[in-house]
Amino acid sequence: MSLLSPASLEQLKGRKNLLAFSAGVDSSALFFLLLEAQIDFDIALVNYRTRTDSDKEAAHAEALASKYGKACYIKEISLPRTNFEHEARKVRYAFFEEIIHKQGYDNLLTAHHLGDRLEWFLMQLTKGAGLVEMLGFEESEPREGYTIVRPLIGCDKTDLKSWLDAHGLPYFEDVSNIDESIKRNRFRKRFATPLLKAYRSGIAKSFAYLEKDKKALFTLDIVERYRSFYLLRKHHDQTRNLRQIDRVLKQEGYLISAAQREEIMRQGVSVIAGRFVVALTAEKIYIAPYLRRPMPKPFKEACRKAGIPAKIRPYLFASGYPLKASKPPAASGPAAL
Repeated sequence: MSLLSPASLEQLKGRKNLLAFSAGVDSSALFFLLLEAQIDFDIALVNYRTRTDSDKEAAHAEALASKYGKACYIKEISLPRTNFEHEARKVRYAFFEEIIHKQGYDNLLTAHHLGDRLEWFLMQLTKGAGLVEMLGFEESEPREGYTIVRPLIGCDKTDLKSWLDAHGLPYFEDVSNIDESIKRNRFRKRFATPLLKAYRSGIAKSFAYLEKDKKALFTLDIVERYRSFYLLRKHHDQTRNLRQIDRVLKQEGYLISAAQREEIMRQGVSVIAGRFVVALTAEKIYIAPYLRRPMPKPFKEACRKAGIPAKIRPYLFASGYPLKASKPPAASGPAAL
């Protein structure tokens, strides 16, 4: 029986797939499992040059890609140690998205597994987060122009390592994973790993049930969508409005904090991390990437007549939004994300 999710396999067949590769246990297992399943894919790796094995891992990725006829994209970059994890993730996903949009990939594959999911859940639990934040990543998540797919989301890392060892397949051990000064490593060693060792089956089932509950509870009441612009129906229930905002921004690759949620509801119009604008009116929620640029007067006047908030307008202009003077029509019903 394959360690890959059957649902993910169906989503990958006949599509153009890009694997986020690191040469570690997780992504190496995914690489060889995809080969075994006869799924077409290429690989991409970011070399941060922070460890002695970084260059060896990049060379290994190139050799592996050459051996199996895969395209291999590599980016080398040096980052400051301050807030390294956050900055590294931003660089990594920006690189992947650049490749995806230039080369026309349909899916970005990541090797997140059950342990990763439990670590995230526990870290968010200690912050007082809600269900959406605690569940974090899903097996399949749509993004602008592509989908993130996590075929190993139900697997335990020990199974992946055992599978590689049983087949004599190569991988690197990342020594930074044992550094307990990194929060996720502490949670992995002290909490997630012992819990999975004792209760893996129950934890996997609980995540499956929670995922179904989340999809049933949290829907997007979409009035209109154009590229990365969202117009949502605003409700009397503030929690429901926040959940809609959470879902949209997460779909666009950003997870908002509790402080940012409070700011959105308090101010009505907020710029989030210099990247997104969230604007609330009496009946609607507007969300779009944040841009600053001049616009012609006729366009601004048409926006004003349509009731579109000022900070939303630059993205609509830049993206070629087909603006009409009248307000957009109401949607026929809620749409699940």
